[in-house]
Amino acid sequence: MLNAMGSTGRSAGNLPSAAVSSRAVLIDDNPAVRESTRQLLKTVGVELIAYNSPVLFLQEMPETNCILLDVRMPEMSGIEVFRRLRASGTTTPVIFMTGHGHIAMAVNAMRDGAFDFIEKPIDDQRLIDSVLAAIDRDGERRNADMSRVAANDKIARLTAREREIAEMVVEGRSNREIGEALSLSVRTVEGYRSEEHTSEL
Repeated sequence: MLNAMGSTGRSAGNLPSAAVSSRAVLIDDNPAVRESTRQLLKTVGVELIAYNSPVLFLQEMPETNCILLDVRMPEMSGIEVFRRLRASGTTTPVIFMTGHGHIAMAVNAMRDGAFDFIEKPIDDQRLIDSVLAAIDRDGERRNADMSRVAANDKIARLTAREREIAEMVVEGRSNREIGEALSLSVRTVEGYRSEEHTSEL
């Protein structure tokens, strides 16, 4: 039985995280849905890694920009998979796909942080639009995370004096105000800001 498949032909667990670019993961026990979704997303340049087992997916957890979840599966419901993803801290956008959905389920899923909820039979364009929007959202999250890490790294490398100046810069104080508060000349403050780029913080 085929557990996971992607356009690369490689095991999902062996895909390098650095290679993540327009990639989605689908967990659905219907082989026809897995194959048709793979072919559909391929038309818009999105690689799909498809699983028939939610348990295997949770074990491998491949890097991805979007997760497509069927609600009803034999091993574990898509709702339970979603709960486990959130409990693990995963923030990748999740789109539910189901032929058994109803308004209450959709409302609850969206309230709990799902990106979208699509009922089967699924309209191709509706799915494409939702997946591409989810990938965009994930890209924004990744960029924000990278900026946060870079800022934290920069702050960690500051000396105590540079940190003081950086904090005052963030407060909106001028070089003259910072100098007066720390008994430094304006030129010295400017030197600190120029050498350590604290004006960018």
